[in-house]
Amino acid sequence: MLKIDNLHARIDGKSILNGISLDINPGEVHAIMGPNGSGKSTLASVIAGKEDYEIRQGKIIFEKEEISELSADERAHKGLFLSFQYPVEIPGVTVTNFIKTSLNESRKAKGLEEMPANKMLQLIKEKSEMLEIDRKFLSRSLNEGFSGGEKKRNEIFQMAMLEPKLAILDETDSGLDIDALKVVANGVNKLKSSENATLLITHYQRLLDYIVPDFVHVLIDGKIVKSGNKDLALDLEKNGYDWIKKEVAKQ
Repeated sequence: MLKIDNLHARIDGKSILNGISLDINPGEVHAIMGPNGSGKSTLASVIAGKEDYEIRQGKIIFEKEEISELSADERAHKGLFLSFQYPVEIPGVTVTNFIKTSLNESRKAKGLEEMPANKMLQLIKEKSEMLEIDRKFLSRSLNEGFSGGEKKRNEIFQMAMLEPKLAILDETDSGLDIDALKVVANGVNKLKSSENATLLITHYQRLLDYIVPDFVHVLIDGKIVKSGNKDLALDLEKNGYDWIKKEVAKQ
């Protein structure tokens, strides 16, 4: 589904990613972990097509298509979804209207007609019930006055409506208490299927107690220096990143 080959990227002349290679297949959950400044959020932004970053070398292949030159919108229409670390507030635009516009723009890009209003409302009802979202929540302005947990739940709701092929969740556990974390994780797990995949960006192992990854990758200084299964996350929780840095230094 996603193949990253020797990816190098920088911003404002500073190199952040220094040769990342990664393969993600349908049905898989991958977690990227690493200390602050290691390049985790940069990797998410570069995959999603954020214009601030310059790709110096390497390829990003999604569904067998090279997408490095595509805009963020074009990538989204092809099935990429990025959950932002700090979602933007949009006063005056309700959650429902934002979702309707996003979904219909996605359909338009695929050559489809707008979804009929009755089907749209039925879909919103189904997804909101699945994620245990109060219908009153959907009439509020997008992210305005939302708690951290509400913002994250709203993004998972957007993901449920858009049904992306690859969801990139950038520190979706940031600032969440344990109850909000469980709600968000439950939503992600309900949306998982053999036809989609998830890339989690996180500092902490606690999220991986609820969303169990198939693979864990450790990113340090813009490189993946170690990969393993969920047990690797437990080792990181227990020992921190210093032991991996020492291993890398010996190589």
